[in-house]
Amino acid sequence: MKQSEMLIPTLRENPADAEIKSHQLLLRAGFIRQTASGIYSFLPLGKRVLKKVEEIVREEMDQAGAHEMLMPALQPSELWKETGRWNTFGPELMRLHDRHQREFALGATHEEVITSLVRDEVSSYKKLPLVLYQIQTKFRDEKRPRFGLLRGREFMMKDAYSFHDSYESLDKTYEKIYNAYSNIFTRLGLNFRAVIADSGAMGGKDTHEFMVLSDVGEDTIAYSDQSDYAANIEMAPVVTEYEQSDEPLKEMEKVATPDQKTMAEVAEYLNHPLEKGLKSLMFKVDDQLVLVVTRGDHDVNDVKLKNLYQASIVELASEEETRQVMGAGFGSLGPINVPEEVDVVADHAVKYTVNVSCGANEDGYHYVNVNPERDFEVKQFADLRFIKEGDPSPDGKGTIKFARGIEVGHVFKLGTVYSESMNATYLDQNGKSNPMIMGCYGIGVSRTLAALVEQYHDEDGITWPHHVAPFQVHLLALNVKKDEQKNLADTIYETLTEQGIEVLYDDRKERAGVKFADSDLIGIPLRITVGKRAGEGYVELKDRKTGQQDEVHESELSARIQKFLNKEQ
Repeated sequence: MKQSEMLIPTLRENPADAEIKSHQLLLRAGFIRQTASGIYSFLPLGKRVLKKVEEIVREEMDQAGAHEMLMPALQPSELWKETGRWNTFGPELMRLHDRHQREFALGATHEEVITSLVRDEVSSYKKLPLVLYQIQTKFRDEKRPRFGLLRGREFMMKDAYSFHDSYESLDKTYEKIYNAYSNIFTRLGLNFRAVIADSGAMGGKDTHEFMVLSDVGEDTIAYSDQSDYAANIEMAPVVTEYEQSDEPLKEMEKVATPDQKTMAEVAEYLNHPLEKGLKSLMFKVDDQLVLVVTRGDHDVNDVKLKNLYQASIVELASEEETRQVMGAGFGSLGPINVPEEVDVVADHAVKYTVNVSCGANEDGYHYVNVNPERDFEVKQFADLRFIKEGDPSPDGKGTIKFARGIEVGHVFKLGTVYSESMNATYLDQNGKSNPMIMGCYGIGVSRTLAALVEQYHDEDGITWPHHVAPFQVHLLALNVKKDEQKNLADTIYETLTEQGIEVLYDDRKERAGVKFADSDLIGIPLRITVGKRAGEGYVELKDRKTGQQDEVHESELSARIQKFLNKEQ
């Protein structure tokens, strides 16, 4: 392709609203442009990379026995109402009405659509297992789109769905897709980990996220320093064994703590460490009010709370709601004399505390020398806190460390969550009707493109791996006004193109410095510079990633390029 004929609008400076490298570089190098907040156009270079990522995904999914199809982005509300998700999915679901005032949603995901399709077309165990997938645009009304392609309102996704007549069959397919995902991200050249995860709004259980390690990742990975254990911090169980202090129990008393709101402020005011205080937070768990109590140095894990109650929705109660029920606002809540309609649950660590402080459910007051079971009752003790660095690894090997990760893939065992609610059944060998057992498997294709840039860049621009780069070779004619340079560059371009090598030919009438800067910014793996020695048939060949460069005669150029590409396979 000739660069003079392509739309590649490069920028010298970082856009003001681009916070992370992938967002900055994809904009500056002319791969994407913002149309609205969280909505991007993929320009020719971006589309070429996107297509290559998609092809790797397709090859591995096909190899795993999945079959590609395409479903509509516009989905009738009736399907979502069958599963109850029309009300529970939340404000991220983009809803609209047609001219007849019928309700629709733009596809955030396709469980309902695929389940209704298979329900209508498959009725016998003989057609199972069945694995279907698509690569399609998804829509989610993110409250705060940020980080370019990492959190958008419109994005490309590969979603797959499997249907089975037994959990053994689901397990086999799950393993196949899990391995396919590992192959995909390995082929893409990404440094990633597969971690235990929460299924969230998708439902089901037994799920893994594929995380690309990156400091800009919005997810925290808890991993063992001595084994391959890894989990999203939301799902990592705490296995710490607490010891009861032999400190004598003291008499509880109420003390004034004026203007002390946070745990740290209260601890400093009362002159005790954080772990000697109790933190109480009010949650709405579906329709139930729940006061969750943890030690002051621990944080409530709302995912664990949701799983404890097997709830659909868990959210913090507002200060107004809290004050109405408890008689006090945030910062003064505690588990003593709690109204009957409020459940009190506590993290395991609370059970072993002695002579601690807690809110008195009266603004500006706390109790000190509080002891659980003597001074307040707990409906249930459970693992309700986030794991911390230094805690024992849940698999019993080593201790926990943290890393940041970008979620690029997610695999779920859905079970019968959707098939039961939508009456998607099959007849078994005995003619008995049973709900289909399902799996769900997603990859954020456009998000993966951003994750690649986060791991493949330097101070001058992107350093694409050759198998996903928009082109394999960047050919620069430094001065197209000089016949010997233009003629040699034209010849090299024609020769390499005939050999099936993807070449971006910079034939623009620009200064050499502009061409070099744009080439480094775009990040094509190999650069051929046709310059002063063109008359002798010599060019400069440079490896974009390592910076290594050599003068090569045109007669040896093809062989050198093929050697480089074969080495990078």
